[in-house]
Amino acid sequence: MSETLTTGKSILLSPLTIRGQTFKNRIGVSPMTQLKADNQGFVGDWHLMSAGSYASGGAGLVMMEGTGVEPMGRISNRSPGMWRDEHMESMARIARFVRSQGSVAGIQLVHSGPKAGWLFGHMETWEGLETVSASAIPYCPGATLPKQATEMVLIRVREAFVSAALRSVRAGFQVIELHFGHGYLISSFLSPITNHRLDDFGGSLENRMRFGLSVARSVRNALPDDIVLGVRVSVTDYCDNGWDLQQTIEFAKQLKQIGIDFLDCSSGDIIHNAPYNPLNPKEGVHVESAGTIRRETGLATVAVGKIVDPLEAEKILETTGAAFVLIGRAFVNNPHWPFLAADALGDDQPFKHSVFYDWAVGLNKGLYKWRQTVFSAKQ
Repeated sequence: MSETLTTGKSILLSPLTIRGQTFKNRIGVSPMTQLKADNQGFVGDWHLMSAGSYASGGAGLVMMEGTGVEPMGRISNRSPGMWRDEHMESMARIARFVRSQGSVAGIQLVHSGPKAGWLFGHMETWEGLETVSASAIPYCPGATLPKQATEMVLIRVREAFVSAALRSVRAGFQVIELHFGHGYLISSFLSPITNHRLDDFGGSLENRMRFGLSVARSVRNALPDDIVLGVRVSVTDYCDNGWDLQQTIEFAKQLKQIGIDFLDCSSGDIIHNAPYNPLNPKEGVHVESAGTIRRETGLATVAVGKIVDPLEAEKILETTGAAFVLIGRAFVNNPHWPFLAADALGDDQPFKHSVFYDWAVGLNKGLYKWRQTVFSAKQ
């Protein structure tokens, strides 16, 4: 990975270049499930409005939500897909607008495995495809009992990831994130909690990592060199004898050798109702792990975990060395959150507003002083 840093007073608002893709700041929008696609996986005006507002609001990276590489790879039947060429046109409309606002367009690709259709009722089959997992272990009591994925299924899914990634590039996305966490298909292979296989894909850490590394390697080899490729993982299962930080570090070392550019450090959800972090975590596992993995492996990391305060976001980047923060809830509340960050971090930051916002509420004119007053009153 070629990573170029441009220093400034604020890390959060400073540019970053990876593989020739320049992010105007270190603020990324998390891939958030919208449940607004149609039953066939097509996105529409809602997604353009949502992603477009975050891009015009100043985010350096706008990530489309988890997008299924197969129909049965979606977390709901209202989640988007990229398993057909026809999906590209509506996705391209979104990527094109995001880029026009000076943001980098990203997309998360996923196969939900045992959690297929979880949010809108379980999907047992779709067009001949079945719910699959590393082993025949349901996500929780009452959930669909998945079939243990055969090697032929693994080959098909790997090819589906590659095809979806190539469609994403053709649609204009510059960053692709592979979702290997949260109890989805690849995660079910990584964790001993859900992987009870006796073949080459189960048992030892090397075997449990095998499928995920195969998918990551195949996608990286298929992509152009200027496309940024990341992986989201759960750094811990929050379970005894489960996946943990040390195993994540070993996985990250292998991913770096393949050419993965960043590791998005999330956690949990291998089982239902696992605990999560409080708002603005000061000692949260996501944030600590992003720093530890960066130091131990040299792989760029992304810090996440209900980050809502610009000052906390700045501190996280400073203390962990993470390349980015990904923010979800704060953007839902305020699509122009980067303007709030610029106010909080000072008026001399390298932050470029669009012409309209610079005139109306920009740093050097318009309503900036009024916005600073409002921000100060909230502290």
